[in-house]
Amino acid sequence: MADLTTNFAGIKSPNPFWLASAPPTDKEYNVVRAFKAGWGGVVWKTLGSEGPPVVNVNGPRYGAIYGADRRLLGLNNIELITDRPLEINLQEIKKVKREWKDRALIVSLMVPCDEQSWIDILAHVEDTGADGVELNFGCPHGMAERGMGSAVGQVPEYIEMVTRWVKKHSRMPCIVKLTPNITDIRQPAEAAMRGGADAVSLINTINSITSVNLDSFAPEPTIDGKGAHGGYCGPAVKPIALNMVAEIARSAETAHLPISGIGGVTTWRDAAEFLALGAGSVQVCTAAMTYGFDIIKELNAGLSLWMDQKGLNSIDDVVRRAVPNVTDWKDLNLNYVTKAVINQDLCISCGRCYAACEDTSHQAIAMSPDRVFTVKDEECVACNLCVNVCPVEDCITMEQMQPGMVDPRTGEVVSDKHGDWTQHPNNPMVAAAE
Repeated sequence: MADLTTNFAGIKSPNPFWLASAPPTDKEYNVVRAFKAGWGGVVWKTLGSEGPPVVNVNGPRYGAIYGADRRLLGLNNIELITDRPLEINLQEIKKVKREWKDRALIVSLMVPCDEQSWIDILAHVEDTGADGVELNFGCPHGMAERGMGSAVGQVPEYIEMVTRWVKKHSRMPCIVKLTPNITDIRQPAEAAMRGGADAVSLINTINSITSVNLDSFAPEPTIDGKGAHGGYCGPAVKPIALNMVAEIARSAETAHLPISGIGGVTTWRDAAEFLALGAGSVQVCTAAMTYGFDIIKELNAGLSLWMDQKGLNSIDDVVRRAVPNVTDWKDLNLNYVTKAVINQDLCISCGRCYAACEDTSHQAIAMSPDRVFTVKDEECVACNLCVNVCPVEDCITMEQMQPGMVDPRTGEVVSDKHGDWTQHPNNPMVAAAE
């Protein structure tokens, strides 16, 4: 059976699944329930410095984006850091860590940008016995408006400065949480590394307005007739998160920097993709808020089964496995040629492929009077749109042409050597060869 234990930047946990800093990790009650369910670790909801407590809105805090079946695709969150007293949080963190020694317990921090504030909060956190700290440089709304969160995360010099303070005044591993609200994610990652960060986590939420109420003409969620931008998370942000994780993992400057992947992890497959692109652990929030803490059972079981089937013995066998295959467009093999092939036994004659290709692509699919759909190889550019719109899995596939064959569209000989084009009766090149 695959070994799911992880050692991320010196922080050990029984599996790579951590709950992200968010409402699910706001108090002892939640965290203990999560650990009992099987989560490998948690990042405690962000603590602030001593002083007047943070005040959150007493109204709707989330806006939502749904799929056609009302499946939750994304949340827009306007909640701030914890509004519970610092001392209560610290007491609970200490108690939980004492009782759950085998689980990772990281404390998320956000305080004003002066060294003494960080010295004070770090001393308190170290006293709890927590395994590490995560510097929240990502909050895109209320805390950023106060000069913290993404207001710091968007300035590499500030990231480096605060990270240096943390490493200077603390023995705990330091994870820097990066904001996606920036042009090039590699710059803040490099700044964190220069400051001595042990790891980075990403992505934090994306600055967003998810919807507008067309009766009140106010953004949602709406508080007393007004709405504000918030932080967008959930399955919809996963492609952005994967790309940013990969950018850091394949950059020469940051290639060896441990990464905790965040952004839309809902299934074991999502987690495996983050791991393959360079993450050493993954953090989950929206999925837990949607389905409850017991989703960890499916995540662990699915990842373990897949690893067994692939002959992968440990998480380290998965991490970075896809990174060598991530490249830039200019380095792609332009001699690699494929064509679409429709499996007539699986085709349900819905016509989606024909409509998409005829109206918006390259007019490479023919429709007979009795609704039989075939590919016109001389027009097909292998854009893959027909595969993506087809409702039947594996009904349309992209098959590689055999080296030495003439591409009917360009008249050029295919010179790619990666493999053979599967012989299909509806391929005119095969018919001509026969």
